[in-house]
Amino acid sequence: MLSRKQNFRWLATRLPPADKHRLVVLTGARQTGKTTLARRLYRDLRYVNLDAIEEREALRGLRSGSWGRAVGPAVIDEAQKEPGVFDKVKLAYDEQQIAFSVLLGSSRVLLLDRVRESLAGRAFVYDLWPLMASEVRCPAETPPKRPLFDRLVTAPQEFAKTLGAEPPRLLGDDATRRFEALDHLANWGGMPELLSLDDGDRREWLRSYQQTWLERDLADLTRVSDLLPFRALQRLAMLRTGQLLNYADFARDAAVSAGTARRYLEYLRLSYQVVLLQPYARNLTSSTVKTPKLYWMDLGLLRHGTRNWGELTGPLFETLVVSEARKWIDTLGRDVSLHFYRTRSGREVDLLIDAGSGIIGIEIKNRVRVSRTDCTGLRALAKTLGDEWAGGLVVHRGEALEELGPGFWAVPAYRLF
Repeated sequence: MLSRKQNFRWLATRLPPADKHRLVVLTGARQTGKTTLARRLYRDLRYVNLDAIEEREALRGLRSGSWGRAVGPAVIDEAQKEPGVFDKVKLAYDEQQIAFSVLLGSSRVLLLDRVRESLAGRAFVYDLWPLMASEVRCPAETPPKRPLFDRLVTAPQEFAKTLGAEPPRLLGDDATRRFEALDHLANWGGMPELLSLDDGDRREWLRSYQQTWLERDLADLTRVSDLLPFRALQRLAMLRTGQLLNYADFARDAAVSAGTARRYLEYLRLSYQVVLLQPYARNLTSSTVKTPKLYWMDLGLLRHGTRNWGELTGPLFETLVVSEARKWIDTLGRDVSLHFYRTRSGREVDLLIDAGSGIIGIEIKNRVRVSRTDCTGLRALAKTLGDEWAGGLVVHRGEALEELGPGFWAVPAYRLF
């Protein structure tokens, strides 16, 4: 069974304790669990919610020199809603009235603008993404083991050894929980609140979330006088997840200018809805494409927005794998970069992980069985990269982890994350 309690969050392993001399800024999309995480980790700190107008008015009237005595070290939620807070926190911190505070916000642009203006060089910024697979299956009091994905990307030189030590199949409750967690992400996405709801309520929650995002979060980014073109482009981004990003096509199909299409897609990126995967071109020929690929980050929101509640298609499975990889790299602060590889002649590898000491290639197959022929693109790229190549994975929906040839492995998605 999936955890319906508070879930373990890997970001908690990076956030500093309250006895550090530090200002922490925690941002992320709405409803990803920022408040829950901060209040759990920093339960001895005062909690101030600036969503409440009376709290905003109280802090607005507070003299800067009184912050340390009147507020002290605190968790300040929706901090961007009272701009004056940042200068007051800065003064209290610089004058050693406080040594630690946490500022939360779901409007990344507004929050980070305030940080750059007032807290530059003082604040440590962290992003909280929706739940990852290992978080979905584990309650807060039961930390999971590091996923296979992390062990591979942090030690690519040990690629074959790491995979060779894994059992070909998992059995029992562990396998069941892993399957259920990935299935939940594929159908409903990673918003924590959804774990405690039944299917009907989950659809209603996603509908309400989308409406709130349009009314509040989008309004924090910009004024969109006519939401219809924006909604059209947002839906196109969902439908084209995993495809090369072509601004002209988006503009034409959403009936907006190319500049407007570019601006709307940037709003989606800044609000954690989409990410852009850049092509890998270092040390390769000019025959590689230079256009990024677009991925929608949360499949629950994508399914709601496209009304696609059916089978997991190839593009959706690819999106799930890329999303999990991106969330993990960002959450743990791993010093690696994610790319894809495609030549103008059509040769392609879905995901490349450049870890500095080696490059891992990943082909993503929406099947339960794969074979050596699925490694064709990986082998060609391995030959091109030479000593930089660490190994290749074919990630699939089956159960068996097996070697497909020297340096190439088939790995079930539920085993990877």
